Amino acid sequence: MAQRMTTQLLLLLVWVAVVGEAQTRIARARTELLNVCMNAKHHKEKPGPEDKLHEQCRPWRKNACCSTNTSQEAHKDVSYLYRFNWNHCGEMAPACKRHFIQDTCLYECSPNLGPWIQQVDQSWRKERVLNVPLCKEDCEQWWEDCRTSYTCKSNWHKGWNWTSGFNKCPVGAACQPFHFYFPTPTVLCNEIWTHSYKVSNYSRGSGRCIQMWFDPAQDNPNEEVARFYAAAMSGAGPWAAWPFLLSLALMLLWLLS
Repeated sequence: MAQRMTTQLLLLLVWVAVVGEAQTRIARARTELLNVCMNAKHHKEKPGPEDKLHEQCRPWRKNACCSTNTSQEAHKDVSYLYRFNWNHCGEMAPACKRHFIQDTCLYECSPNLGPWIQQVDQSWRKERVLNVPLCKEDCEQWWEDCRTSYTCKSNWHKGWNWTSGFNKCPVGAACQPFHFYFPTPTVLCNEIWTHSYKVSNYSRGSGRCIQMWFDPAQDNPNEEVARFYAAAMSGAGPWAAWPFLLSLALMLLWLLS
């Protein structure tokens, strides 16, 4: 009897150690998805305060992955960041251009995109974001404000003519109103940057979608969103405790039998 109890206690200790190690790995994985910068062309190695971020990038000044200089370049029509010309089909409407500037600021400055960072093998970056859940209002307003502007492509990541040093429409690509290439807000936000975004069904302030726009005088709402998805992706959500509790109950029943 004593030998059996000793064996059972040893098995229990081994089981507790294994579960503890697994929980530690989950917690570490969750932490690694939070407050991080992408390994990309202009990102800082680690996020930190940047008091002088320019205009639309200012919401991230308390904790940013971009430098002041990057934030200034993000507001130029053809900047050194990517030599991308917003006005490739004539002058883009200012209301439309504001969304592309804000999109650039989010991409360059946000430390809250860790759950969606993916490794890539590209000459200009080693990581990208994929399927960031963009709040539906941000996407809808982006589409609405760009309806009077023109473009010649639905995927802006590739296929341009770069012979002049900045992007021009490829041969045979006709300039059309935005809604020709992007008939719905979902098509615009999901397709324009090769699924960097995936429009969410959630609304701003829900804590379940990334806000492109937020008040710089308030706390960054995307911190809560990143924590939620990091917990879900690492298996550390509230539901993750059920297998642990069930196995604990079964172990106790076995010891008491």
